Amino acid sequence: MTSDTPYDVHIIGGGLAGSEAAWQLAKRGFRVRLSEMRGTGERSPAHQTDNLAELVCSNSLRSDDDTSNAVGLLHHEMRACDSLIMAAADKARVPAGSALAVDREAFSHAIEEALTSQPTLTLVRERIDTLPEAGLTIVATGPLTAASLATSIGGATGADSLAFFDAIAPIVYHESIDMDVAWMAARWDKGGKDYVNCPMDKDQYLAFRQALLDGDKTVFKEWESNTPYFDGCMPIEVMAERGEDTLRFGPMKPVGLDNPRTGRWPYAVVQLRQDNVLGTLWNIVGFQTKLKYAEQQRIFRMIPGLENAEFARFGGLHRNTFLNSPTLLDRQMRLKSAPHIRFAGQITGCEGYVESASVGMLVGIMTACELAGREFVSPPATTALGALLAHITGDAEAETYQPMNINFGLFPPVDPKNAEGRKRKKPERKVAYTERAKEDLVAWLPGSGAEG
Repeated sequence: MTSDTPYDVHIIGGGLAGSEAAWQLAKRGFRVRLSEMRGTGERSPAHQTDNLAELVCSNSLRSDDDTSNAVGLLHHEMRACDSLIMAAADKARVPAGSALAVDREAFSHAIEEALTSQPTLTLVRERIDTLPEAGLTIVATGPLTAASLATSIGGATGADSLAFFDAIAPIVYHESIDMDVAWMAARWDKGGKDYVNCPMDKDQYLAFRQALLDGDKTVFKEWESNTPYFDGCMPIEVMAERGEDTLRFGPMKPVGLDNPRTGRWPYAVVQLRQDNVLGTLWNIVGFQTKLKYAEQQRIFRMIPGLENAEFARFGGLHRNTFLNSPTLLDRQMRLKSAPHIRFAGQITGCEGYVESASVGMLVGIMTACELAGREFVSPPATTALGALLAHITGDAEAETYQPMNINFGLFPPVDPKNAEGRKRKKPERKVAYTERAKEDLVAWLPGSGAEG
């Protein structure tokens, strides 16, 4: 950064992630230029106002229960790091039981007021079309990045590093799979026992296909409807419509998979592939879908071995822009090919308002540490912040990387037994996760860079 540059950091995007990153830097006295396209006469097709940090999908920031919910735990940890987003949410809160819901206009107003009152922050209503060639930069443009900037990002990261139509397969917790029904194997026994295989007989397959055909589905938004499918992104229910056996010759083909309980190939097979280093999350291969969430749970539990499946994420198909972050970013969210640029928020592959804001917060703290010449200490992987950061920057499987909400499947497993040696039930495990995280957060905060 040259001495005549009027700012220390350029932040592109004034959504939740960009606003949070700007707050973390400006409150520490660093000079910030915050560029936001809304207010220039342009805005993304999903936004309705020119407000910073606009909530466009829902007025709920989800659960605020920090004792047994991963999202609520993330709220707790963000508050401990002086998050602007959480302070504004608490100020604009409206009754919603254990959920954190806000008056959206009051929420955005509180954020913009806090940012513009910072003497070292300059808010500029402008569209940025290309990545800066020099100077510390944070790109927080979200899942609907403007086409010109997306093209520039694609040029810097590789054309196959961005997805413009996002096919998301459902993910289940491994512990909820019935391995007395399913088995581990690769097709033709090649490559090791890399897949969980769930067998179907003919009647089960036909009933499953009919449920896909009849299931209640979401529709594309107007601005999504003309986006073509990529190869391999066709919804499973569309494949089902194309013929009785289409799925059996596609993602559910049984060839080369001997069921060890029968010694024969099943009529059809649903395969799951490991989705994270810990082996706690497994995605259902080829099951991108426009089925509504309740329908996904009902229909996918028809699959033998998944009758009691617990879902870490449901499937989906929508227009999106995100990086293959485990491949492209280092552990401090810097672009490996251009380390003066960091990415934050949903463009990194986190899903949800809270997750986006938390990553923006971490990136702001990382950048502040760099400017101050001090080391940033990553939060422990046992915390919600650490688990999410680790997932984005290397612990997820790069080949199948997709946007992800915070969930306990991203955390290192807790001891399956309690202090008395008794197996923990599911509610006990959740409490064990949050208690461990809170203890580790308290130990991490002093000297981490997040405390000042």
